[in-house]
Amino acid sequence: MRLRNVRGASEIISASSYVIDDYKSYRGSFKSLFGNDNDIHVEIGMGKGDFIIGMALKYPNINFIGIEKFDSVLVRAVQKLNDLVIPNLKLIRMDAMDIDNVFDKEVSVVYLNFSDPWPKARHENRRLTSPIFLRKYDLIFSGVKRIVQKTDNRKLFEYSIMSYNNYGYVIDRLSLDLYNDDISDNVSTEYEKKFVQFGSVIYMISVHK
Repeated sequence: MRLRNVRGASEIISASSYVIDDYKSYRGSFKSLFGNDNDIHVEIGMGKGDFIIGMALKYPNINFIGIEKFDSVLVRAVQKLNDLVIPNLKLIRMDAMDIDNVFDKEVSVVYLNFSDPWPKARHENRRLTSPIFLRKYDLIFSGVKRIVQKTDNRKLFEYSIMSYNNYGYVIDRLSLDLYNDDISDNVSTEYEKKFVQFGSVIYMISVHK
């Protein structure tokens, strides 16, 4: 999908109190940024922020960090936060490939929502559920490793299930049709709302090891 440039996006992002500019300086001590000892949950590829904002509002006793690579997308989340005060939420503009250089054994849960499926075989290592990324996540989890994933792409979903299984993860919950299953605690992303409106099936899996 082609991203539209947003005029002044970099300046808007830099001016936001939610965005951490010097995020690498907090490696291993992100809890100090929040001023508490609550668990830290990270969404990789947060898009325009509906999910991470909704989760932070719903669970005030959990610290949430959303990461996004593109200014033109992240700025939309920042704009949604203009009139909100959410002390348990921070955002980082970064590439997911660098995640193990940003966090160090301090994350409790990783969320992967509607990640790029990278369907070509030669791009497998770019998938956020590929072994290369699962190894990176090993370095950022604080204890039990927990990943929650949603996607509308069945091939990515099938690939991810096999990848988790091969890497020693155990399935906690799995849905082949999230909106027709009895899962009441779902918080939607902006893409998810559109997909459901168009009749797409949403797949969900929660795993741990």
